[in-house]
Amino acid sequence: MALDRLNELSFELYLRKEGKKIDAFLDEHFSAEQGAHSDMLRYLYTPLAEFSANSGKRHRPIICMLACEAVGGDPTLALRSAIAIEHFHTAALIHDDIQDDAETRRGEPCFHIKEGVALAINAGDLALSLVTGSVVADTSLDDTTKIAVLRELVNMTTRTIEGQALDIGWARDNRFDLDVSDYLVMATHKTAFYSGATPLAVGAIIGGADESLVESLRSFGQAAGLAFQIQDDLINLTGSDRSKDFRIDITEGKRTLMVVHALSNAEPEARDRLLSILHSRTSDPAVLEEAVQILEEAGSIDFARALALSLISDEKAKLAEALEPNKASQLLMSMAGFFIKRAQ
Repeated sequence: MALDRLNELSFELYLRKEGKKIDAFLDEHFSAEQGAHSDMLRYLYTPLAEFSANSGKRHRPIICMLACEAVGGDPTLALRSAIAIEHFHTAALIHDDIQDDAETRRGEPCFHIKEGVALAINAGDLALSLVTGSVVADTSLDDTTKIAVLRELVNMTTRTIEGQALDIGWARDNRFDLDVSDYLVMATHKTAFYSGATPLAVGAIIGGADESLVESLRSFGQAAGLAFQIQDDLINLTGSDRSKDFRIDITEGKRTLMVVHALSNAEPEARDRLLSILHSRTSDPAVLEEAVQILEEAGSIDFARALALSLISDEKAKLAEALEPNKASQLLMSMAGFFIKRAQ
């Protein structure tokens, strides 16, 4: 247990250190983009750079480079492909906030709240163009590798859009007739591909791994990405952070794993009350607390924690057999402990 705890801390410290490097690279990239007219800075590059700077721990590009190193490759060769995935993350957040009619993102006003919907869509489109553009412009990769990476990124984009279609469609049609398997399909497509599976597969491809090892890393990444989404949803409900985003998933009526589970397992009266709260879009702290109590009493919080734990623990054991032990692979394996800790 002590070793697991040490590994979790190692990965968290590594994220902080390497995240600063990713931040610096992105800042330099956006600073170099001026456009053909001065107003392109005001209406596009500057607000996009500011939004990107508030985009989290940068775990996606970091684990992409770690995967490259873990299979014996040079992680610097994976940098631009890793950054491409971070650009996709930026685009996904901008567009997702518009589609969800959200108001805040990590305690700050959403892009479309600050700049308007039209400019937000346009900036998200630019971030999407940078996904493939970053790889195409990468002179450190040969054409065969570029094509393999681009194929991964196209598949990642398609799968994410499929998951988003389910999420948006269920919300539009007020669908709550869902079960856990429905949620897992949606979350795997919407989040797990680009948050775990694709970063690790891309890093392994650039590192020269064989197909079997690429698939082992992809499978581990998909489980980690799904666990990451579950724990993010748990933190939104039960975490210590009381920012403006706290419990916003209830306000927005999100079909999280806990909600879907509770609607199938809560007592009829509690289920009806939960549905009423989810439809109300309330931000009243007392009512949000009531919803969380319903989730806890239905066993949904514990169910989600246990599922996140089992998902990533099973795949970690499989990956340990496939990877040669080295510093990078140990850090990558410790990612599992980090995610599990955050889900508890």
